[in-house]
Amino acid sequence: MKEPTLAATTNAVLIAGPTASGKSRLALDLARRHGGMVINADSMQVYRELRVLTARPDVADESIAPHRLYGHMSAADRYSVGAWIREVEDAIGKAHEASRLPVVVGGTGLYFKALNEGLADIPSVPAHVRHEVREFAEGATSEALHQRLVGIDPQDASQIRASDRARILRAFDVYMATGRPLAEWRKQPGRPILDRSTVERFVLDPERSLLYARIDARAELMLAEGAIGEVEALLALGLSEDLPAMKAIGVRQLAHHLAGKLPLDAALAAIKSETRRYAKRQLTWFRNQMKDWPRLPA
Repeated sequence: MKEPTLAATTNAVLIAGPTASGKSRLALDLARRHGGMVINADSMQVYRELRVLTARPDVADESIAPHRLYGHMSAADRYSVGAWIREVEDAIGKAHEASRLPVVVGGTGLYFKALNEGLADIPSVPAHVRHEVREFAEGATSEALHQRLVGIDPQDASQIRASDRARILRAFDVYMATGRPLAEWRKQPGRPILDRSTVERFVLDPERSLLYARIDARAELMLAEGAIGEVEALLALGLSEDLPAMKAIGVRQLAHHLAGKLPLDAALAAIKSETRRYAKRQLTWFRNQMKDWPRLPA
């Protein structure tokens, strides 16, 4: 991959791309060349228990350039875009204070949208409301809950997959707490953190067959690097399956293998297939939401 040339006035670099596209390597190369700090924009790489499954930068990478917002949360925590935007603003500020170039890299499109456009000030949801929503949802399928969400918040429902229980419940939380759909709150203007005139933005856009080959190779490497043991340790924590970390690609498949329900080769094939589907969703997001970002072949 050819490294892009940065303008002398560049105050931050944003690199988005699908999983296995090589974006972390590009970010590290730019940070090494320009005295930068690599800052995570991937919603799963924040969890300390998921180093192998999320291909988190290792000790060797961290010795080349400082890394921030990687592996700093427990799998027992519910991390959100709101938490990330607060932490990334602090991380970017600290990079500038240290005369380092912030290089923000990841595959979570919503994080980049919040960083570029700001985040609406959505009120926090009281604990008792969250509890009531979980009681109301108990025993109902995600698809049934999604149908009910269509009736109160059709705009958000149209943007949430019927199987995405966490986001469905989040929409119910906000509606029950405020009496207003989440979509209405999101219409409020946010405060962008960065001056877009001094930011270089890139989306890695690999050829599809190359990307899929990288995805397959990475899945095999993860097994070799201890993904099964990582999932075994995660399951030993006894965490709720509704937590974001438990939905990381590979957790469910390898949990089924550990339980004797799925042969290892079938689990590996399922991981590859789900990762390819995830990459397609990422590419669709980048195509629709980041139309003006320059593309880089990977």
